[in-house]
Amino acid sequence: MPLLEVTGLNLFLRSSGRSVQALRHISFKLERGGALGLIGESGSGKSLTAMTLMGLQPQQASVTGSLQWEGQELLGSTERQWQALRGNRMAMVFQEPMTALNPVHTIGRQVAEPMVRHLGLAPREALKAATGLLERVGIPEPSVRVHDYPHQFSGGQRQRITIAMALACQPDLLIADEPTTALDVTVQQQILDLINDLVAERDMALILISHDLGVISQNVDDMLVMYGGQIVESGPTAAIFRHMAHPYTRGLMAARPRLDAARQPSGQPYALFTIAGNVPALPDLPRGCTFAGRCPFTEARCFEERPQRVGIPSFQPQEAEYSSLGVHQVRCLRPEAMRPGNTEAWQ
Repeated sequence: MPLLEVTGLNLFLRSSGRSVQALRHISFKLERGGALGLIGESGSGKSLTAMTLMGLQPQQASVTGSLQWEGQELLGSTERQWQALRGNRMAMVFQEPMTALNPVHTIGRQVAEPMVRHLGLAPREALKAATGLLERVGIPEPSVRVHDYPHQFSGGQRQRITIAMALACQPDLLIADEPTTALDVTVQQQILDLINDLVAERDMALILISHDLGVISQNVDDMLVMYGGQIVESGPTAAIFRHMAHPYTRGLMAARPRLDAARQPSGQPYALFTIAGNVPALPDLPRGCTFAGRCPFTEARCFEERPQRVGIPSFQPQEAEYSSLGVHQVRCLRPEAMRPGNTEAWQ
């Protein structure tokens, strides 16, 4: 039985007096010990998906579909039932550590709070355990600094503190939402190595949200590419990087800075590639393919006909043995757009 199984998850929000669909038919499975990546532009629905998995969707939002935790349906749970899970069985490392931490409480109190609430530890005992967690995530002099406040720490240290908070109750699922945002490259790698070590050490499942294809390629077994609140491509990470089938996925790859990129005759680099247009507002998303209009393969039916997920036979048999998703799938109406090596539209 999967640790987490999401089937046909939809989320509707009120906008300008009408209901708009913010998440569209999200489906995936995650096994204990598995690592799943979510990637896409800002506004693609990654963080909203994560918040919905935690029962933290916006007020007045309407959620349909199925969200099962170890076979138990979570949609329709009371707030008390959600609170028993959050911070205990499932935890989240939020995108911006300065806003995730309360500026008027010491970090020791904040790391200890989940253990007092969920594990029933006495405050003194929880503070001792919090000191040990801070040491584990690399905070120097933890017995002293446990009494300091968030503003007394660097950005990388604050991110380590939020990881310690998330791990306080040894959750089964850790959701890391852009855990390396605004950190320099050296600290980014330290944070990712720390998360991977802790996940392996405790046999946790991991959902890693990132804009960076390089981060995803090196840290997760499976990945979901999201656009317009929908999964447009999914499957084993190795399979997708070997054959990026959806035009949007290839566009993301083409937009990455490259050290070996061609240069102008003057020696200056060419302008960085960008995908044409912008992510439309939710009320303006096409009825059919969410990427219609920005995709170089767009034709009239793309705006009206919703593409179904189709399998791409590009993964090796051994990959299916460890993949929770099992098969490489893509949503596209144009078979010629999905063929291997089809990158000319982004040149």
